[in-house]
Amino acid sequence: MTSGSNSKEQHVHAVFESIAPKYDFMNDLLSFRRHKAWRAFTMHKMAVRPGSTAIDLCCGTCDWTVALARASGSGQIVGLDFSRNMLEVGREKVGREGLDRQISLVHGNAMELPFEDNRFDYATIGFGLRNVPDLVQVLREMQRVVKPGGQVVCLELSKPVWQPFKSVYYFYFERILPMLGKLLAKRYEQYKWLPESLKAFPDLDKLADIYREIGLRNVRAYPLTGGIAALHIGTKGTDGA
Repeated sequence: MTSGSNSKEQHVHAVFESIAPKYDFMNDLLSFRRHKAWRAFTMHKMAVRPGSTAIDLCCGTCDWTVALARASGSGQIVGLDFSRNMLEVGREKVGREGLDRQISLVHGNAMELPFEDNRFDYATIGFGLRNVPDLVQVLREMQRVVKPGGQVVCLELSKPVWQPFKSVYYFYFERILPMLGKLLAKRYEQYKWLPESLKAFPDLDKLADIYREIGLRNVRAYPLTGGIAALHIGTKGTDGA
């Protein structure tokens, strides 16, 4: 890992440690209250089978982790995050849902997953891939820990392409959102980081290409809400590739 990667990782860690208590509320602002609908669409496309296992990377406050557990019914679900504060908020949520026995929360690094190959039926990451030091490495790790035939699933903010919506969105994202973060969560610099994190992130087609380049198959990419978010799903080959 380069010093630049270390610097980014430390900055992102500080951001999420500080915004954890307000994270769910601010997600509503960030997504125009659409993130729950996006996740519901994602779960429909994943078609989680009863008893399936999954690892949810950058699980944050565990909304998707809980949804995976509900869909599986009995399969073991792991939520992994490098922010202890986010995990504590998530742990409270898991407890309220009565899912303590089904969901295990792990403090760990998405770049180096502490699990053996071919462990899970699904590996998911929601609104976290743009924040990691090396997104290709994280996707490779996700691919490694899913079973042959398993799915690697990313739900993430993306880049709208058609005008005038594109201009309106970027004005909101770059100018209005940080001010809302300052006003409502008392965090300006942290919410200024969110639009900055999207600038270098690949668009819908490029991320799909990366999925294919690392060997994932049957890659599907779906733009959501005018392209401000995107869902990517790829399948690990039955030969393990």
